[in-house]
Amino acid sequence: MKKFVLALGAIAAFAAAANAQTTVTDTDGSGAYSIEELTAAYPDLTAEVFATIDVNADGVVDADELAAAREAGTLAP
Repeated sequence: MKKFVLALGAIAAFAAAANAQTTVTDTDGSGAYSIEELTAAYPDLTAEVFATIDVNADGVVDADELAAAREAGTLAP
């Protein structure tokens, strides 16, 4: 029984990690994410990928653009 509970706990922990979403913090409170804010959450983010995500080319990524990039697989959830 103990082994079953431990195995179940390990499975639950793995599932939670798989469903965890990367947190992006709006450190300046602007309501959108700069390349610096996104790079803090996604260290491998390049300027080219940022430009792709910034669909309206305003220099920041808003919540809708971030969600679209995650849904498209451009950024990990």
